[in-house]
Amino acid sequence: MTKRVLVIDDEEAIRMSFTYSLEDTGYQVDTAASGKEGIEIAGTTNYDLVFLDLKMPGMNGVQALRELRNTHRDVPIYIITAFHVEFLDQLKKAQKDGIEFELLKKPIGSSDIVHVVRSILEGPLYQSIAK
Repeated sequence: MTKRVLVIDDEEAIRMSFTYSLEDTGYQVDTAASGKEGIEIAGTTNYDLVFLDLKMPGMNGVQALRELRNTHRDVPIYIITAFHVEFLDQLKKAQKDGIEFELLKKPIGSSDIVHVVRSILEGPLYQSIAK
């Protein structure tokens, strides 16, 4: 069964970098240009991993994170951002509320994208082979 990854980011270049980086891995990559669009897509498809930007127009990433966690409690969500300091209070509150996520700083390169995704989706076996 093909593993599915959702990338939610308002920057087309970021969405495309994930798509291109993962095109030869066998994972299905879907993208959304906003938090609202990402929530709508996630409502119709089961994902194995979500990457989520913080600074987006309309619904920001923390708001989208909270919405996603209402319906997708166990899906790993990695926030990718260059603006984590700006959202630090909101992120701390989300953690205090029991909302789980990981944080990755932008920029993130192609090989890093592949490594992170494989480490998450293929687990300890991949991690020991990759060393």
